[in-house]
Amino acid sequence: MKKMTYVFIALGVICLLYCAGILISGVYGSWFFLIWGITGTAFLALAWLYQKNIWLRLPGIIQKLMIAAILTGAFLFLFIEALIISKFTSKGIPDLDYLIVLGAQMRETGPSKALALRLDTAAAYLTENPDTLVVVSGGKGSNEPISEAQGMYEYLLTKGIFPDRILLEDRSTNTKENLQFSRPLIPQDATVGIVTNNFHVYRSTRLAAQQGYPQAYGLSAPSDTAMQANNMFREFFGVVKDLLYGNMTLR
Repeated sequence: MKKMTYVFIALGVICLLYCAGILISGVYGSWFFLIWGITGTAFLALAWLYQKNIWLRLPGIIQKLMIAAILTGAFLFLFIEALIISKFTSKGIPDLDYLIVLGAQMRETGPSKALALRLDTAAAYLTENPDTLVVVSGGKGSNEPISEAQGMYEYLLTKGIFPDRILLEDRSTNTKENLQFSRPLIPQDATVGIVTNNFHVYRSTRLAAQQGYPQAYGLSAPSDTAMQANNMFREFFGVVKDLLYGNMTLR
């Protein structure tokens, strides 16, 4: 019992420190990271329950139901995370007809780190494949100075990509809309590479399949290492949500 108490305390402290680290860094684009604070608090509460032997006082059926729920949730989480990780190294194929760069946070100073990594990956591919065109996809959020599409367009120009190779889609507000609103800009039978950070490739390519892209390939960009755990955790909920809404299938 004492060992489990220490385990829960350690997990709680790690989660709370990670949450505080993200907050202090200021690199977050949403408030999702606060879930680490909630999770850390939950672990500390579990430590208290174990320390006070409250768990042992619960009826046996309640204990079994709670354990079953935890194990089911853990299996689902690990299964979906494995699917996400399976696309981490996706590099597409040479000579794609189009790329779609999925938008992310645009700041006063330019693209966020996550978005810059996507754009650098796209620029490298476009340089190596001069006949490929690119759609930059993303609207303007309430906390963004310009649309993500416009910001991406300007960034790619600085990387030597000619403007006549760049198409803008500036209405979308999420990944599904990125792909939906970019679809009319691309011929039906074109080969397409979807450029996004590694944790986001799996869901993006599954959404693309549902949106009528018959030949869509993932192009995996690196991610901010410090934010990777947060991004992976958030992406789990993104996959579950899109599955429940019928926006994608697992395979």
